[in-house]
Amino acid sequence: MPNTFAPSRIAERFGVDVSKVLRWIEAGELKAINVATRLGGRPRWRITEESLVAFEQARTNITPFKPGRRRPPRVERRYY
Repeated sequence: MPNTFAPSRIAERFGVDVSKVLRWIEAGELKAINVATRLGGRPRWRITEESLVAFEQARTNITPFKPGRRRPPRVERRYY
């Protein structure tokens, strides 16, 4: 398969653990092809270049979180 990457290469590229890449695959965020020879055995995932580009584009379009306005601390008033 030309232009395919193993999860370990993707993890190295993004600076994350391989388990994180496998979670992206399981969640459907990153599309991958199972090239295992045995059915029901341990999956061997390969990620195509096209799905990697789509994944990167989807991740860059996320807007950063903007925190809301903070309220001033509540002042306790005592009336005697």
